[in-house]
Amino acid sequence: MKLILASNSPRRRELLAGLGLPFEVRVLPGIDESHPAHLREGDIPLYISRAKAEAYKSSIAADELLITADTIVWLDGEVLEKPKDASDACRMLHKLSGHTHQVFTGVCLTTTEKQVAFSCRTDVTFSQLDDDEIQHYVSTYHPLDKAGAYGVQEWIGYIGVECVQGSYFNVVGLPVQRLYQTLKQKFNL
Repeated sequence: MKLILASNSPRRRELLAGLGLPFEVRVLPGIDESHPAHLREGDIPLYISRAKAEAYKSSIAADELLITADTIVWLDGEVLEKPKDASDACRMLHKLSGHTHQVFTGVCLTTTEKQVAFSCRTDVTFSQLDDDEIQHYVSTYHPLDKAGAYGVQEWIGYIGVECVQGSYFNVVGLPVQRLYQTLKQKFNL
């Protein structure tokens, strides 16, 4: 099967490439990434990854396997999605500072014959961040394209993340170990 990654994320491309499996990137513009308000935690990115797969379904060939994914940050019953602007990013980082939050990634694997989806959870604990650290990160690294306004693989992760329980790569944006096992077990790759 030919693997198709349906994602604009350079981090997801890099992580999938790390598995050593050939793939191509295919991106459709304007896919709705909203979700019903009643969904909680891992159900949110699972719903969105399935919705993304549905948008691509008519373009999948019989020999292709489509990978869609979505990642959210969950803190005390609230979803921290991608920030709207720099002040929103600072607000999110202030909320995360000194607390443990969860990162959930939903992954959906779709062929013309079947679909397998799963959600992965990682707990991340931030140390207390001061205003200067938050401002430096937001102005230097521009985290507007990242759920929760941070990239664990960037400076903020080096200085602020005290503990990661679960898949580190899930926090980056794709739980590659779980993805590999699912491809192997469910799709014989």
